[in-house]
Amino acid sequence: MNPSQTPSRRVAGVTVPLFSLRTGRSWGIGEIGDLAPFARWLRAAGVRLVQLLPLGEIAGGETSPYSALTAFGIDPMYVSLGHVDELPEGEYRALLGDDGVRTLHWLHEQPRVEYEAVRWLKKRALDAAFARFAERVHGRGGPRDEAFARFCEAHRAWLDDYALFRALKDSYELRAWWDWAPGERDRDPGALAHARETHGAGVLKHKYLQWLAHAQWDAARAELRAMGVEVMGDLPFMVGRDSADVWSHRGEFRSDASVGVPGDQFDPEGQEWGLPPYDWRVMRANGFRWLRERARYAGLLYDRFRIDHLVGFYRTYMRPVGRLRGHDGKLLAGYFDPGDEPSQKAHGEAVIGAMIDAARETGAGLVAEDLGVIPDYVRPSLAAMDVPGYKVLIWEQENGVFRDPTRYPARSVACFGTHDTDPVAAWWEALPAWERDAVCRLDALAARGGSSLGARFTPAVHEALTALLLGSRSELVLLLAQDVLGVRDRVNVPATVGPHNWTWRLPNTVESLSADGDVRARLAMLRAEVERAGR
Repeated sequence: MNPSQTPSRRVAGVTVPLFSLRTGRSWGIGEIGDLAPFARWLRAAGVRLVQLLPLGEIAGGETSPYSALTAFGIDPMYVSLGHVDELPEGEYRALLGDDGVRTLHWLHEQPRVEYEAVRWLKKRALDAAFARFAERVHGRGGPRDEAFARFCEAHRAWLDDYALFRALKDSYELRAWWDWAPGERDRDPGALAHARETHGAGVLKHKYLQWLAHAQWDAARAELRAMGVEVMGDLPFMVGRDSADVWSHRGEFRSDASVGVPGDQFDPEGQEWGLPPYDWRVMRANGFRWLRERARYAGLLYDRFRIDHLVGFYRTYMRPVGRLRGHDGKLLAGYFDPGDEPSQKAHGEAVIGAMIDAARETGAGLVAEDLGVIPDYVRPSLAAMDVPGYKVLIWEQENGVFRDPTRYPARSVACFGTHDTDPVAAWWEALPAWERDAVCRLDALAARGGSSLGARFTPAVHEALTALLLGSRSELVLLLAQDVLGVRDRVNVPATVGPHNWTWRLPNTVESLSADGDVRARLAMLRAEVERAGR
């Protein structure tokens, strides 16, 4: 099986969460309108791809982009309010009030994303914008009204259910759908028809917010395309139980089990994620209809996208809901679905093949996040389907010997680490001497005087490591934004909870970074190494 994905070319890219971007116009969080200035800034350094984390609407009280209310749509907090016709910039003070204006100035200065304040402020502004749209635009037949109608028709497959779900959730003060009245909870047709009428304004508002986000996204994509920069996205493996998808596609998910991972040498108990497994029996019977729609939608947003926890599509590890833990509080063993390797391989290829076909309808390609404990049959299976996997330099070693990046598979993605690991500067300085020496013995570093590279992350070390990775055989190299800047901040520390996760912002605005002499020197170095590597 060879779906012939997009032909390979050598590309240098940068991974950054959208929430981390920062310009002089953003409201305390990275916004869609910040994407083009950020890409333009990096394009001068030879970067031709920006990889983002998931964009879905994050549930209230959450900060992780992997905790979304739906697999479709864009979180309205990413809308650039300076680009909303119903919200003229000269009227901010009247619309936001003095306390809102003070909050906006405060958010500009914060070193991390303050989600509660961002959501409060943006909701106030977007509610005002929607009120004007409903009063002055909707139903009046002008160009914006017609564009809104076209968007609603084009996305009705997911938008109608999503908007009703969000309007109902608002009416129930954000309670989970299983705590709603029985008719709405169980999607009784009469109850849903009544809800659409009763909550018509709320349904319209959530469609309007998605229209704003998608219109801005299309404009940003067009700008990036014009400058020759791709956008790579991230498709989470699962959705949460309290999501528009599980509520509206009840039969495609299991309520009797919960997704996790088995124990390994690092985590003997394994992990329990509390997510509803796909009902593979139902999905196989309908040709993976929902997953096809999801991949097709991702292809509308991105040039290519990463499938998170790829191995879960070959074999999903789950535990019965009523038997997650034993009397001692420890996680009980679960089971894989499917159960045996031949069935897992055939199942995974059917699922991923369906997603490839759907994404190909929009010209998008897939990338496999094949990290962690991966059965031996998975990577040859991916290679047969022409799906590139990851080569993370810090883990590409055996018995103290690092694998030479020039021998990585051409159809692969090389990186120092992911959003869940230390940036390269922190990794280098934390290495024990023997491991640092092992890295320095790689040909590319040895040729640059690797034995003289010390434990400090100096400009010389930065340049040598950047050259090492960019010189890999992999078609795509991804640097974290922190790797480009040489900073040590992390996006996320797995298995921990706190304000240190999912709140990292660029250390300054793109405008200020562009004028910073040290940063400009790092970008000049990056461009030289990109050109030397032929990317």
